Amino acid sequence: MTENLRKKGITALKFIVSAVLIYFIFTKIELKDVFQTLKKSDPLYIGLALLIFVLSKVLSAFRTNLYFHQIGANISQLGNLKLYLLGMFYNLFLPGGIGGDAYKGYVVQKEYQPGTKKVVSSLLLDRLSGMLLLFVYACVLALWSKNQFFQSFQWLIIVIIPLSVVAFWFMNKIFFTSTLPVFWKSVGLSALVQLAQLICVLCILKSLSVESDIIEYLFVFLVSSIVSVIPLTIGGIGSREVTFLYGAEWLGLDASTSIGISFTFFLITALTSLFGVIYHFKKPQLKSAD
Repeated sequence: MTENLRKKGITALKFIVSAVLIYFIFTKIELKDVFQTLKKSDPLYIGLALLIFVLSKVLSAFRTNLYFHQIGANISQLGNLKLYLLGMFYNLFLPGGIGGDAYKGYVVQKEYQPGTKKVVSSLLLDRLSGMLLLFVYACVLALWSKNQFFQSFQWLIIVIIPLSVVAFWFMNKIFFTSTLPVFWKSVGLSALVQLAQLICVLCILKSLSVESDIIEYLFVFLVSSIVSVIPLTIGGIGSREVTFLYGAEWLGLDASTSIGISFTFFLITALTSLFGVIYHFKKPQLKSAD
């Protein structure tokens, strides 16, 4: 009973934080300006952005399964894709219930019994691997940018990119030895995942006829993706938009366009995640790979 009340309390708090952040955003910019930006979007490029986003999630599911196989849970790629999509649905549409990662961990432990510690570690590393590449790509974009904001940090950025990769490798070597053999494969897949998402956002920018400050918009998107991982809101709603808002202010970008990019990306995410409802009613069969 107490645990159930705690979960409901956390969910209610997340809803409140999301609502407060969205309200705050629209005290800073005009809602009609955002709608005007979205009305100009080219549906062809939005469709292409959707396809590339789906590709990024398929690659992300492959990365997750790489870790699962390493701990002895030999899930087929198709079964894992279904489980991954169901996890996306739970994360976004059923925030009051079990989280997507928690559900995946529960199913894998129940079906394959690799050990709770190994399952949790694999899911944690899967997330951290993705965040590492978000950080690395953000640093690379900061180096490419001509914006004055980044000029004072050039040498720090150059040094911190290899240091972050080395630090993550040592963390794996010291604390997660069982998954160390797939370290570079997971990093490679993470690079492809985040590259696909950057291309997705490029398509969104193209759909909105954004021709300038492309690198800066992509940089803010990557930072917002890191921030949205922090579990303070429902599906990152609000936290991503606030990041875009302040990113626009610091880098001299158009605020309405920034929020339009964020909303479009969220709608693409929500549409993709919604298909996971199929596997809520018909649970995926996790047939072991040969």
